[in-house]
Amino acid sequence: MGSGDLRSVLDHGELWRRWRLGESQVGIARALAVAAWRVISVLRRRGGIAPRAREVRTGALTAPEREAISRGLALGESSAGIGRSLGRSGSTISREIARNGGRVQYRCVAAAARAAGQALRPKPCKLGQSPALAALVGAKLAQHWSPRQISGWLKLDYPGETAMQVCAETIYHSLFIQARGALKAELVAHLRSRKIMRRPHSVAPDAEKRGRFGDAVGIRERPAEVADRALPGHWEGDLLLGRGRSQIATLVERHSRYVMLLRLEGRDSLSVVDALIALARTLPAGLMQTLTWDQGKEMAGHRRFSLATDVRVYFCDPASPWQRGSNENTNGLLREYYPKGMSLATVSQAELDETAVSLNTRPRQTLGFQTPAAILEKAMR
Repeated sequence: MGSGDLRSVLDHGELWRRWRLGESQVGIARALAVAAWRVISVLRRRGGIAPRAREVRTGALTAPEREAISRGLALGESSAGIGRSLGRSGSTISREIARNGGRVQYRCVAAAARAAGQALRPKPCKLGQSPALAALVGAKLAQHWSPRQISGWLKLDYPGETAMQVCAETIYHSLFIQARGALKAELVAHLRSRKIMRRPHSVAPDAEKRGRFGDAVGIRERPAEVADRALPGHWEGDLLLGRGRSQIATLVERHSRYVMLLRLEGRDSLSVVDALIALARTLPAGLMQTLTWDQGKEMAGHRRFSLATDVRVYFCDPASPWQRGSNENTNGLLREYYPKGMSLATVSQAELDETAVSLNTRPRQTLGFQTPAAILEKAMR
């Protein structure tokens, strides 16, 4: 299939239909009988975002009408006569014939394709029309804010000012479709996923298989007050792993999504539990009442932790990370600061504290675009 044929496929949306269904780039190329690099090139040029269909002008001739024009010309009818049979003016039919090759060359399919190519384009990108808004969005992206966080924050900070508000999808489009020229391409590196294309469907990675122990108190025995997030004091925790068996502990308060990060010398139970005990003793009384963890061996000494801190520990079911969803989400955010494959051994506690401040002062959609720090402060009054 040549480039002209590929363009025809794109015009009909077959490539994008298959992309939305989650087919691989190679699979799409095979189905369309084109080279894989052609499909990859088209997808990357659009950032994985399907082009919007052009808008047809109100009152434009339809495909059946163009077929009627073609039949009328074959029968030798005049433009006026064809117009009367269609309820159109003769001048409309005459112009349609003239701009598509005349009475001898007119073909309804070619005329329809030409009209589709000249259809009204979607309205210009909002960020491209507002340099001030684009600059503000770019600055927040550089601070690792997500497009959804930026959109929610703008609504809170600029109420009633629609010119200073933009939806998250528009930000994504401006990032991934560089032809719009509203946001710099390098800002994509500040997105959590760091992908160069948006993917309609993602494949969940295999659940991590870690060592487990038998005396864990299961999450089903956790009090209902923990599950509803109504009150502060209930935390989720896990390890964020780096290269060379380096690690840090991550803890998230369920009510406020407040984050605390802890430098660890090792991932053995003695090192982890000692560090958690020291951290818990620095918190105000009552601010840590329960801790939910997965069944990793690093928490085999959980009973010693509970005796030292009076904090009850509950464990998720095997391979069920969604049971500590706040912590899982936070670990994803932390990969912006500490990418996979990076050694965490040289990261100081001061650097971890600085990262925690950055996360705790970032607006969150689940908090109505308030910050975790503000929510926790309000809850502690």
